[in-house]
Amino acid sequence: MKKKIYWNLCLIALVAVVLSSALTTVIYYRNLETQMKREVITEARYLEVGIELSGATFLDTLAEKGRMARPSRMTLIAQDGVVLYDNYAAPKTMENHKNRPEVADAMETGSGAITRTSATLSEKTFYYALRLQDGSVLRVANTTGSVLAAVWHLIPMMGFISVLIVLLSMLLAEGQTRHIVKPINELDLDHPEENQVYDELAPLIGKIERQQHTIQKQMETLKAKQEEFTAITEHMKEGFLVVDKKAEVVSYNSSAMQILGINRPHPEEVGMNILNFNRSQIFRHAVDEALMGHHLEQTMDISGRFYQIIANPVTEGTAVNGAIIVILDVTEKQEREGLRREFSANVSHELKTPLTSISGYAEIMKNGLVKPEDMKHFSENIYIEAQRMITLIEDIIKLSQLDENQVNLDQTPLDLYEIAGSVVSRLASHAKAQGVTLTLEGSPAVVPGNMQILDEMLYNLCDNGIKYNHRGGTVVVTVNTEQEETVLTVCDSGIGIPKADQERVFERFYRVDKSHSKEIGGTGLGLSIVKHGALYHHARIEMESSEGQGSTIKLIFQ
Repeated sequence: MKKKIYWNLCLIALVAVVLSSALTTVIYYRNLETQMKREVITEARYLEVGIELSGATFLDTLAEKGRMARPSRMTLIAQDGVVLYDNYAAPKTMENHKNRPEVADAMETGSGAITRTSATLSEKTFYYALRLQDGSVLRVANTTGSVLAAVWHLIPMMGFISVLIVLLSMLLAEGQTRHIVKPINELDLDHPEENQVYDELAPLIGKIERQQHTIQKQMETLKAKQEEFTAITEHMKEGFLVVDKKAEVVSYNSSAMQILGINRPHPEEVGMNILNFNRSQIFRHAVDEALMGHHLEQTMDISGRFYQIIANPVTEGTAVNGAIIVILDVTEKQEREGLRREFSANVSHELKTPLTSISGYAEIMKNGLVKPEDMKHFSENIYIEAQRMITLIEDIIKLSQLDENQVNLDQTPLDLYEIAGSVVSRLASHAKAQGVTLTLEGSPAVVPGNMQILDEMLYNLCDNGIKYNHRGGTVVVTVNTEQEETVLTVCDSGIGIPKADQERVFERFYRVDKSHSKEIGGTGLGLSIVKHGALYHHARIEMESSEGQGSTIKLIFQ
């Protein structure tokens, strides 16, 4: 804008100088021409007086005096048009001038004037004719070349002056441009109403002010939405990334940075190519497919955990403008799936063993290969294996109910010491048969809970303490209160649990010594039921065990 104003002012100044110079030249030329004509007429009047006093010889005298100065052309013409005298040409060589317009006018009216090209002088000439008293005509002429010469002599000076004026105009235009533009450059667009500007800019300022209010409201709305979006994405556990069609990151959340192993997110990471965040083939393939307009879900391993990559294209019409990448932690899901497969395999194996035994005994009995005296033994084995299967199925049902939180039994205040006494009483004969001393210590302690589940938990702990013990060993059940917490402890002097297996003993079907477990029976679900029962009662489990020295398991109720 500044340059445009500057050059417009310069152009106006240049046009003004050219027009004024041309106009001045024309006026000057016309003034000189008028002055020249007046001088010719004055000279003719002067010559008229001289001829009347001195005769035609006066013209010769003047011609002799002005020979060196090239005087005006003087011509004396008789009444019949014959040229009597001419100071530029021989009269005898000149044609009759009676029909010349200026001569004819002079003879008729006393004077005549005309401007035309002279055949003698070969220049544009002004002629003035004056009738004398004797009837002859005196004609004085002067060419306009002298006027043009004067004007031509003036042109260099006028050109020089014009250049100076143009340069001065450029300097003035520069200053004037700054003066004009300065108020516009100093406009405070944040507070348009406070500006003091030209009246012509008032409508524009008003429009800017209205637009400012509109933009401000829109910015506040966008800011609120941005803050809401940021709050939502930042509190997501899932990773979230938005990329444009060039695969450059537009937005992300902290979870995405943590999942992808970037310790501290930096604002400058926005605009980077997404492959700088993770270069694995699976991740790259998901991004590429989304940018091609395809939805894709893939699972990938990142630092030992499993994540599901969900890539969706962002489209506008048929054009793909970017993609949204969501990263979900599915480690627990994968682990549960693995546990489910392991659980199914273990259940199949545990059920297959007694079923195989039952099927074998039944087949032998069906074929009559059993002696009558052995029939009782075979029937007893079938009964034992069937009971084993029933126990396993019951434990699986209990575990499933606890695992899926489908236990609909009410919780009531119960005395753990009383429940422990009942369990110890029921297992006393079994402990005696194994040569193990089972005792109860402590004092009454009431906790909210379910009788059936608590009884099952304590029974499994005591039963394990008896089964995985040795003759002469002990199992001590203690109930007491420690720092406003009720603690149930089962301590045995049995075979103990190796340190490497202690983290897994609460898993379904996990056995430390499978060969020994098969000999003593059990389903491998006892401690798993204890774990899920503790979760149901919001209790925690603590275990201490040393191989060959026994184990201590605590249930701590808050």
